[in-house]
Amino acid sequence: MSRIVMKFGGTSVADLDRIRIVADRVKREVDAGNQVAVVVSAMSGTTDQLVNWVEEASPLHDAREYDTVVSSGEQVTAGLLALTLQNKGVSARSWLGWQVPMKTNTVHGSARIEDIDTTEMQKRLDDDVVCVMAGFQGISSDNRITTLGRGGSDTSAVALAAALKADRCDIYTDVEGVYTTDPRIVSAARKLDKVTYEEMLEMASLGAKVLQTRSVAMAMNHGVRVQVLSSFTDTPGTLVVDEEEIVEKQVVSGIAYAKNEAKITLVGVENTPGIAGKIFGPLADDNVNVDMIIQNISEDGKKTDLTFTVPEGDIEKSTEILQKSGHVRYAKLMADKDVVKISVIGVGMRSHAGVAARMFETLAEKGINIQVISTSEIKISVLIAAEYTELAVRALHTVFGLDSDQA
Repeated sequence: MSRIVMKFGGTSVADLDRIRIVADRVKREVDAGNQVAVVVSAMSGTTDQLVNWVEEASPLHDAREYDTVVSSGEQVTAGLLALTLQNKGVSARSWLGWQVPMKTNTVHGSARIEDIDTTEMQKRLDDDVVCVMAGFQGISSDNRITTLGRGGSDTSAVALAAALKADRCDIYTDVEGVYTTDPRIVSAARKLDKVTYEEMLEMASLGAKVLQTRSVAMAMNHGVRVQVLSSFTDTPGTLVVDEEEIVEKQVVSGIAYAKNEAKITLVGVENTPGIAGKIFGPLADDNVNVDMIIQNISEDGKKTDLTFTVPEGDIEKSTEILQKSGHVRYAKLMADKDVVKISVIGVGMRSHAGVAARMFETLAEKGINIQVISTSEIKISVLIAAEYTELAVRALHTVFGLDSDQA
């Protein structure tokens, strides 16, 4: 007998027909003799509607009431799935975040989980009751409902799996697993049987929408085996596991891209000690996340051009902060939203040289200019003009041997 946490996203529970399909999947695990806890998202589109209502009611809303309203979508789904399971002869009961309880801090709208008391839930699981938990929500120390941020149901599921010491956390979604790149761009993209936590973390943070970044980090920290698979087919999914479980590591496992990047260039900045701190300090104080950075110093060493990226949604705020700052002198400020970040990812890069050179040569052969470069131990990212996104992804996917006909 195994203990399994099953998580179903919004598209998987979009209506009663799909909830019945989900109930059948859960029943199969129960009939196989497994203990099952289920985490559900709100029905597709529900959270957006709830957010819109909050903003219409009060543009400058109280974050505590925001959480009260927005968390209600998952409550509906949990109750409906529990009822559907009961109707199919499966003993089931719904759980809200405060009933577990899933304890969080008091940062409403993006709370972080601090502790989960699963004592009562474990008793119910031992009595062969399916526990259906509303994802995305918890309870703060001052007994207010909190939410974990968009995509937080993934985090709820992984956290619950860790607390229950589950054998596996199955994340059901509208794709069949983790692919080498976006199949909508590269038809020859392959589904990966296994991917490491680190690779999945890079993919999630670099634009892959399969799993939420926080959930992957939590799975890695707690050693939770995660499986990503489709709610709509019975094909095997992708296991997200420790690097030691993957015997033969690909040099490159995937190509990711992120369109939500914007580039800022400061031309003619005085090249003096502490200037970078004066530029990036005010941005950090206003919660602007700076990612890729490149600096070009003039021949005489007195001036420098500084280029960096920020989230596209923060471009106006960032330029305003820099323009108002009296601590930084520069000749010109240029902002560009028409860029995309392309990344080559793979744990095998640790032991193989030449990946960067091959990436740069491939882009050069396609006439694609690299604007900014950043690297980590298992990732190389470049910033290019957005118009070359598909060309770059396809070329790199082929040159690194990821196309399905090369498998």
